[in-house]
Amino acid sequence: MIYLGITLGVFVLMEGITWCTHKYVMHGFGWYFHEDHHQPKYKGIFEKNDAFFLVFAIPSILLFWYGTYSTHRYLFFIGLGILLYGIAYFLIHDVLIHQRFKWFKRTNNRYLIGLRKGHKIHHKNLGKEGGEVFGMLFVPLKYFKKPKV
Repeated sequence: MIYLGITLGVFVLMEGITWCTHKYVMHGFGWYFHEDHHQPKYKGIFEKNDAFFLVFAIPSILLFWYGTYSTHRYLFFIGLGILLYGIAYFLIHDVLIHQRFKWFKRTNNRYLIGLRKGHKIHHKNLGKEGGEVFGMLFVPLKYFKKPKV
């Protein structure tokens, strides 16, 4: 039961880590890699921005390895939490929001629509400075409200 708690706790913690990484690294000294992600159209299958995958994948892989081959089993479950967040990030960000894969083209789910709206606001700004909505799974509540007609 403790390992489930570690995995879920790390998953939730990853949203804060992702927010900080997005705001202070990607929109900071890592802008060189993130800039192409803010351009209107992709120029190929991959972007320079995809290099950030390694920033999270490598620690997760190492934690799996150390957690498997050491007496510190909890490290495996920290790695699992990071992996599960990475899968959620891929499905939400790359598949649902940016449609890099045409798997979920339409949704009526208010939560998913809110995530799309928040991310769309983030991408209105094409530059490094002045952005908002840096989260992926938790965006401000105002993006989940139905528009008044």
